Amino acid sequence: MLKTETPDSRHADLDLYSTDKLVAALVDDQFHAVDAVKTAAAAIAQAVDAALPRIEAGGRLIYVGAGTSGRLGVLDSVELYPTFSWPHDRAIALLAGGSEAMFVAVEGAEDDSPMGAADLREVHPAANDVVLLLAASGGTPYVLGALRAAKAAGCLTIGFANNPGAPVVTEAEIGITLDTGAEVISGSTRLKAGSSQKMALNTFSSALMVRLNKVYGNLMVDLKPTNAKLVARAVRLTMFATGADEVAARAVLEKCNFHVKVAIVALTKKTSIDQARGLLEAAHGSVRQALSM
Repeated sequence: MLKTETPDSRHADLDLYSTDKLVAALVDDQFHAVDAVKTAAAAIAQAVDAALPRIEAGGRLIYVGAGTSGRLGVLDSVELYPTFSWPHDRAIALLAGGSEAMFVAVEGAEDDSPMGAADLREVHPAANDVVLLLAASGGTPYVLGALRAAKAAGCLTIGFANNPGAPVVTEAEIGITLDTGAEVISGSTRLKAGSSQKMALNTFSSALMVRLNKVYGNLMVDLKPTNAKLVARAVRLTMFATGADEVAARAVLEKCNFHVKVAIVALTKKTSIDQARGLLEAAHGSVRQALSM
């Protein structure tokens, strides 16, 4: 039996717990998710380093999963645009059962290996693409079908699973095992297995974006200000990075469509917006390097 499906002997009387004890058991078990991601840190770092040259060469991030795992892939993909201005067409999520499965379970979709391969081929995979394959069990047929199609296309394949030795991990070029063990509620991998996948994806994509010069120091300077909250955040980030007051920061941001990177370089170097953009382009988007020119 898979470790994620094995009943947890510590909580055989879960239904008899008081509410306080029940909540404590569910919360405490989540710490195993953190431990699992920490144990997998070296593999995640390997995945970032392997993905970087392909993404720098124009590749895409393609997430593939079913059920909770697939929805977590969708979540990571859509958050890259507002956080890092990552283009929508370079972060694609494939979910077993299609987009409607984001909201309603589509029974049987995860068991369709040919559909996984077909969905992957539908997005025309290329050698520079990085395919992230997510399956708590590690043996979901839809995900394995996509994995094999991705390998045939020459993509970099990175498999995430919560069971050691799972096919998604062993067949991918880089396998990341998040060994979370048995769940408090037997087999409910939306619990700590899902938490570990969310953390691992956050870690992978955030580290990759840092390597792509989307961060200056620890400031997210390439965000897309798509709402009032993010506009205010762009102003605060610019003020923090440059020491400018709010009026000065906002004035420069308004001239560069609230692109924080450009505003930081323009304010710090006392250059025009066009000159700041030129420096950033010459520095491959690195604010730190642009400021040293």
